[in-house]
Formats: sequence, structure tokens, C-alpha cells
Amino acid sequence: MSDVQEFIRDTVTQHPVVLFMKGTAQFPQCGFSGRAIQILKDCGVKKLVTVNVLEDDEVRQGIKQYSNWPTIPQLYVSGEFIGGSDIMTEMNENGELKTLLDTSGATAA
Repeated sequence: MSDVQEFIRDTVTQHPVVLFMKGTAQFPQCGFSGRAIQILKDCGVKKLVTVNVLEDDEVRQGIKQYSNWPTIPQLYVSGEFIGGSDIMTEMNENGELKTLLDTSGATAA
């Protein structure tokens, strides 16, 4: 396993909620990443780790291989790949995302 794949695996398994995104939570660099952050805030996520894929091209390519998903952002909850901003939007609208995030412990104070 490459160092990048190991970094990704360690990151998603050691934190309840991880968002691989373009930019940072404070300064998203694309609309989809911005929407993903907003959804997580709306769900009350307090424990969020973000990884800015624009800072490291290896991570940017590696995360696509790790999840077998071609686009960014990518949300991981409790080590599992959930999806991108479209899936997050859909899950948020039907309440599934909030339940998942609550279960992960990411919304606890």
C-alpha cells in the first residue's frame, strides 16, 4: 500500500467525519465543497476533519482511487465512504445524513 493510501486510510478511520475537499472549511475553493461544508454545519457536526486536496496532488489522485469515486468532495463517516455533495444533499433532505452523523459521535458536544 502506498504512503498516500495509508495516509487516507488512517485519516478516515481515526476521525468520525472526514471531508476531502477543494480548499478548507473556512475557504472552500469550489461550490460543491462549499455546499458539503454547509450541509455538515447544518447537521451540527462539531468534530470535522477536512483535507484540502489542492495542497497535494498525490492525495487528490489517491482519494479517487481509494474510494473508486471520480469527484471531490468526498465524505467519510466512521471510516466509510458516503459520497459527494449530491449524495450528501439527498441524504440531508431525507434525514439520513443527520442520523448517520449523530451515530458517529461527530455532532456530540
